[in-house]
Amino acid sequence: MTQTQTVRELQVSPVADSVDLPIDKPVLPAALSRFLSGLLQRLLPWAVPVGLIVLWQIASSQGWLSTRVLPAPLEVIKAAWTLTVSGELWTHVKVSAGRALAGLAIGGGLGLLLGLLTGSVRLFETLLDSTIQMVRNIPALALIPLVILWFGIDESAKLFLISVSVFFPIYLNTFHGIRNVDPGLIEMGRTYGLSRWQLYKQIILPGALSSILVGLRFSLGLMWVILIVAETISAQAGIGYLTMNAREFLQTDIVLVGILLYA
Repeated sequence: MTQTQTVRELQVSPVADSVDLPIDKPVLPAALSRFLSGLLQRLLPWAVPVGLIVLWQIASSQGWLSTRVLPAPLEVIKAAWTLTVSGELWTHVKVSAGRALAGLAIGGGLGLLLGLLTGSVRLFETLLDSTIQMVRNIPALALIPLVILWFGIDESAKLFLISVSVFFPIYLNTFHGIRNVDPGLIEMGRTYGLSRWQLYKQIILPGALSSILVGLRFSLGLMWVILIVAETISAQAGIGYLTMNAREFLQTDIVLVGILLYA
């Protein structure tokens, strides 16, 4: 090895003036962007309703809309606040809620019971289902003249109409829910030695629960529709009475309060 080669091997490479270190990307702007995007997605559906309310308020304030036709939103809020402070609003709400829940308990309970019987026992299906299927085609509102003849205009007439309206959805969904339980699950339960009651409690009822809840949800909507009609026919208290009484005195703001409560 020559002296020149040795010197070359011992030469030290020049040190760089600066070293490029890895720089983390900014995290805050990206997180902020995602937050703003999510916030925009949540607020965007409210843009049209809020815009309509603002236009409504402007039109009422400028006199483009008559207060007898459609009072300003602030006037509606003021009327609701006055009724709330006086306690009158809560009185009517409690009466209407009591009617609705009582009708739901009567009609829904009967529909659930008969649905369980006809869905589980063929004899009850043969005896009852055909009759119920025929009667359910009669609209509940078409029974109003007959109900007034039977019960008059007191509370029993309102409870009857609500009970009839909620009965059929719960009955039908309970019946079909039990009949649509997977036969394989029932056979498996029998294989494991479950008694008839255990089979019913652990397999059939849980399997039909989703269908029963669908019927309950549909019944809740019908319950309020029938309640509105029943309370506007004749009542001494309730949201319907409040609304109809306000109509007599041309209090459109209170009428809108009643409509919003029903909604």
